[in-house]
Amino acid sequence: MQVPAEGGCICGAVRYRLTRRPLALYVCHCTDCQRHLGTAFGMSMIVEAEGLEILQGDPKLFARDWPDGRQWRGRFCAGCVTRLWGEPVRVPQFRVLRPGALDDHADLVPDAHIWTRSKLAWVSIPPDVRCFEGQPTDEELLEVIVARHEREQRVWT
Repeated sequence: MQVPAEGGCICGAVRYRLTRRPLALYVCHCTDCQRHLGTAFGMSMIVEAEGLEILQGDPKLFARDWPDGRQWRGRFCAGCVTRLWGEPVRVPQFRVLRPGALDDHADLVPDAHIWTRSKLAWVSIPPDVRCFEGQPTDEELLEVIVARHEREQRVWT
């Protein structure tokens, strides 16, 4: 993915720019994503918070505290309700971008698939992509980030 890259909501009220390359892109097959998004899976792109600039609009905060202790925080457009990115409570230096909101997302390829034990039966995952049956540990996620960085270094050198 080339940076800078821009994106925004469906109605155009909120626009943003990524100025740093993403750290990782993953597909999540958890039942929360399936239910929340109304589809088979969600896609998430981990980016550095400092590399995300708001160009226009005022994305609104959404917050949800679950009974099991999980916390969701993120931003959306109040006009068209497009979810733009999450703001992880445990790691505030990162954002979890919804890559479908990027203007050009056709060439994005996931680094990993998570929560594959709840993926729908008709979804097929390429054999060379890293998979996790549940939530990867921080160490496993770091391995995915390092592997992406190493692949990109080979491409750019």
